[in-house]
Order: sequence, then structure tokens, then C-alpha cells
Amino acid sequence: RDLHSFPTRRSSDLVGPDKAATLVAAFALARRMEAEKREESPVLDNPASVASFMREENRVKDVEAFHVLFLNTRKRLIRMEKISDGLLDTVLVHPREVFKKAIAANAAAIVLVHNHPSGDPTPSEADVKVTRDLIRAGQLLKIEVVDHIICGTATAERSKDYASLRELGHFHA
Repeated sequence: RDLHSFPTRRSSDLVGPDKAATLVAAFALARRMEAEKREESPVLDNPASVASFMREENRVKDVEAFHVLFLNTRKRLIRMEKISDGLLDTVLVHPREVFKKAIAANAAAIVLVHNHPSGDPTPSEADVKVTRDLIRAGQLLKIEVVDHIICGTATAERSKDYASLRELGHFHA
């Protein structure tokens, strides 16, 4: 056949019915995979699950790092974000930074997490104060502060490598 016997294609014919069906199927598969990925997001509704999720992130830090886990209404992780790095034993956190990012993530709840490079997860007075300030800010914005987990190191005397300020009673009104 010579070149002129082939039908000419218009730009609207570039995607035929077979290609269109393939594209529709590919997009449907991508949507399904994204939905499954969201379903696989961990449920972080207790201190042990949060500590387990954050353990590697905090294992070898030599300064305090403050992270916030943004959760949906079912306590599934939307995303994690580092809010600040601190000094050896201090981290500066402002409610404005925490909740600006929570609102942007459309989070229903948050979990606060930071590490103590000393390994002792016992909360300081500053940890308790920051937690109470963030709880109050969250109440105003209707974003629940689920817990504040401090990561440390387990020892012979201390079987857990973390402390939960909620479990320690610092979440009373």
C-alpha cells in the first residue's frame, strides 16, 4: 500500500475506543490503589502504636525534635510533620505552627511526639505546659489533641521507651 491509501487521522481520533478503555481502566486502578493506600495508613489511637510508629524516627537524635501526627476522624494517619528541632533538652513549639498545619491537612485530631535525647521520657514542666497550651488551642479549633508521647530509651528499671502525658494524667480539663 502506498502512503496515501491510509486514512488520515484528525487530532480528535488520536485516542481510539481501545486506548480510551485502557486509560479509563488505568485511572480507575490508580484511584483504587490510592484508596487502598489511605486504608493502609496506620491507626494511631494508643500510646504504644504511636511509639512504635515513631521509634525509628527518634532512635538516634541528639537534639529534641517535635513532630505532629495528623489524624482523620478514625485516628488514621494523614501525615506526619516535623514542627521544630530543639537544643539538647529544649524544643520551641508554637500553637500557631501546629494548628496551621493541622488545618491544612484537614486533620480531625493530632498526636504530639517528641524525643528526649537523654533517654529518660519523663515529661518536664515545659512539656506539660506546652501540652496544656496545645490542648486549649485545639479545643478552640475543634481539633482533638489525642496525646503527647515522649520517646526515650527503655532501661532495666523502665520497661517502656516512651511516656504518654495522657496516661500520666496531664490531660484533665
